[in-house]
Amino acid sequence: MRTPEGRAALIHSLAHIELNAIDLALDIIWRFSDMPPAFYTDWLKVAKEEAYHFTLLRDHLRSFGFDYGNFDAHNALWEMAERTKGDILARIALVPRTLEARGLDASPAVKAKLVGAGDMEAGAILDIILRDEIGHVSLGNRWYRYVCEQRGIDPVATYADLVERYDAPRLRAPFNMEARRAAGFEEAELLALQRP
Repeated sequence: MRTPEGRAALIHSLAHIELNAIDLALDIIWRFSDMPPAFYTDWLKVAKEEAYHFTLLRDHLRSFGFDYGNFDAHNALWEMAERTKGDILARIALVPRTLEARGLDASPAVKAKLVGAGDMEAGAILDIILRDEIGHVSLGNRWYRYVCEQRGIDPVATYADLVERYDAPRLRAPFNMEARRAAGFEEAELLALQRP
């Protein structure tokens, strides 16, 4: 955080996550064709909001004299999308409800770092992203429960099984419980997060 280049690298990594999120929202629309019409409307709205986030971050990155593509980036989101491409339940459980929900947890600390380094504009962008991501994770929760209900399975027990089966990352504290509650996680799920 001490140098403009270091802050730009962090902004770049956030932009990369948002770009992946656009692709993921569009992929879920294309890949899974037997859901109710509202499912497609919801994820199209998510793609639009993720594109807005990417644009905000890319414009901010340009203010540092860099652009998207100037730094290396990871593909964790897309790797999980590949692993879950054969099952809508696994995709929703492990991408929006796990990896994207992790962004809810990380957002306050990342914002604090950037604002602490004097980057108030980045802090304001992260506020917008957090607000919208709560809605995206909420959609993940809604559609996850819908598919569980259609299959007649318990959402909490099934989630634990999917984490094991697909080797999803283990979530570690701190957790943004306020944001997770706003995104529709049930108390039983929040309690499970806090168990060793």
